[in-house]
Amino acid sequence: MAVNPYRYVTPCIAVNAGIKNYSSQNMISVTQAKAIITANTVALPAAVCQLQLAAGKILAEDVYATLDIPAFPQSSMDGYAFAYNDWKQNKKLLLEGEIAAGKNEKNTLAEGKAVRIFTGAPVPPGADTVIMQEKVIINITANGTKELIIEDEAIQQGNSVRPKGSEIKKGELALEKGNLLSPAAIGFLAGIGITTVKIFPNPFISIIITGNELQQAGKPLEYGQVYESNSFTLTAALQHLHIEGIKIYKAVDDLKTVTDVLATALHQSDIVLLTGGISAGDYDFVLQAAENCGVQKLFHKIKQRPGKPLYFGKKENQLVFGLPGNPSSVLTCFYEYVLDALEILTHQKLSLQSVHVPLLKPFRKTAALTHFLKGFYNGTTVTILDAQESYRLSSFAKSNCLVKINEDVMECAAGEIMEVHLLPV
Repeated sequence: MAVNPYRYVTPCIAVNAGIKNYSSQNMISVTQAKAIITANTVALPAAVCQLQLAAGKILAEDVYATLDIPAFPQSSMDGYAFAYNDWKQNKKLLLEGEIAAGKNEKNTLAEGKAVRIFTGAPVPPGADTVIMQEKVIINITANGTKELIIEDEAIQQGNSVRPKGSEIKKGELALEKGNLLSPAAIGFLAGIGITTVKIFPNPFISIIITGNELQQAGKPLEYGQVYESNSFTLTAALQHLHIEGIKIYKAVDDLKTVTDVLATALHQSDIVLLTGGISAGDYDFVLQAAENCGVQKLFHKIKQRPGKPLYFGKKENQLVFGLPGNPSSVLTCFYEYVLDALEILTHQKLSLQSVHVPLLKPFRKTAALTHFLKGFYNGTTVTILDAQESYRLSSFAKSNCLVKINEDVMECAAGEIMEVHLLPV
């Protein structure tokens, strides 16, 4: 398999001072987990990209104009070009010739003359003003010459002429490093002649789905099976972020198989996302497989619900997330933790936006864990939805936010101000 061209070469970054490398018997807080992820994630190295493939990426260097744009005085409408002072003195101009967009002949306009011109065409030397065609009368004299009569006394010198370099001048800064390459930015750079840009690329991501009980959608379920949905969920979430370099692997619950699949994924990925097999059951092999592949465990288990068994490790600068197998846990951990890493890797603003709004109905927790609850925010208040169990995605499908309740808070009253994380739309 091809090695990822953006493979990291820098050494591992140490865990933040004061944050322990916790054993699997200990749970750490949400704050500690986020700090460890931040301390151990390094941005992908910049890469040169064809402009037409750079949409949605972050610019990794300043871009300067290599020429004036437009490169010549340009008409902004269909009309007639002339010298303003000639018209002010004589009020009559003789019309001859025309200039269409794309004409590359550079003929000087004679004194007292006007020329038919079209939008985007170069305004010839000797002319400095364009009048729209709706504001003129053409008189044909007895000898067959054409006189241009302008019916706009309010016209000003330079009207309807785009000066040379009015978009940007040679040597000027076009876009700064750190700018998002939006459709408008792509068009602007193309319009000044840029064909390649240096960007912060998106990561290559492998998704490994574990679990003997999983059946492919579209096939009949045998007794004891469930349909596999995590690969669909994670792929959709990544594609929503315009990340397309995704490979999906399936691994049966067997240590050698999980180890081999993880080794393959690590060979070509910046991030590996495993789902399932991360708890302490007889058929949970992710922890041992990660160790077999040389992955350094940085934490395992967080004081939260859902997603308590979450695992995070790294090999050199490759990141490994062991996500719980339950679908709601998978998506919650992706939004709350994987997004943080992706934000650092790509230089893009990806983490969930937080707002603080009143709770519509009271809520009581049953465990002293940080809760991330599926909710609906109507712009004024937030409602915690039903069906909060970690295996249920039905409420997630209707939610537009996650409501965070800290581990030391057990009851929330109606009207209480809540921390709400808005999901991507």
